[in-house]
Amino acid sequence: MTDVRVFDDPQALGHALADEVLARYECSDRSFVLGCPGGRSLRSTYAALAERRPDLSRCTIVMMDEYFPVPPLNAHHSCTRFALREICKPLGIPEERLLAPDPGDPGAYDERIAGAGGIDLFLLASGASDGHVAFLPPGSPLDGRTSVVRLADSTRRDNLRTFPGFPSLDDVPEHGISVGLATIRDSRGVRLVLHGKDKRGAAARVRALDSFDPSWPVSVVHSCSDAEIWLDREAA
Repeated sequence: MTDVRVFDDPQALGHALADEVLARYECSDRSFVLGCPGGRSLRSTYAALAERRPDLSRCTIVMMDEYFPVPPLNAHHSCTRFALREICKPLGIPEERLLAPDPGDPGAYDERIAGAGGIDLFLLASGASDGHVAFLPPGSPLDGRTSVVRLADSTRRDNLRTFPGFPSLDDVPEHGISVGLATIRDSRGVRLVLHGKDKRGAAARVRALDSFDPSWPVSVVHSCSDAEIWLDREAA
C-alpha cells in the first residue's frame, strides 16, 4: 500500500516537500532531475523552494506536458511559460535546463530524460474529476511513453479551473503532448500531491485503490517505486 502523509494546509505540505526535494538534491553528486507539473497543486512547493533561495545549479526541470498545437510563450495556458515564470526564474535555473516535450518528435523526450540521468523525483498532481495525470486520459496504457494525446472532455473541464483565462470549454485545446505512465514509473521517486476540497473525491479514489486502475490514470502511483501520496486535511 502506498504511504499517505497528511498536512495541515497546502503551505505546510509545500514546505515539507520543498525540504525533501532539497535533501535529495544535496545527497546527489551529479545532475539532479526534477519532474514537475504545471497548474495549481505544486505552487506551494515551488514557492517554498524559492523562499529558501537554494543553489540548484545542478538541477534540470522536466515538464510533464504542453498543449498541442504548442501555444506561444505569452499565452496564458502555456505550460512552458508557467515553468519559466514559476519554477525556473524563482529558483535561478537557466532556461537551457528546462526540458519540455516536442510534438515534432515525441519519442525523443524519453531519450532526452534518460540522457539527463533519469528523473530523480517526479512531483505529480491529479485531475479532480477523472484522475488524469499530466494530460493522460482514462484508459491510458501503463507502458505508454511520451506522445500526442487527445484530452478527455473531463480533463478539459478541469482545465477551466486550472487556467481561468479560458472563456469556455470550447476554448480549451483538444490535444496535448504528454509524458506516458511508463515515463513516470521510471522515476526513482514519486510524490503525488492533492490539496483542497475540490480534490477530496480524487484523493479518496486513489486511496481506495492498491494497484493501477486504467480508469484512474494517477493510480500509476501504486506501481511506482518510492512513492507517497501527500494530502492536506481538506483533501484527506
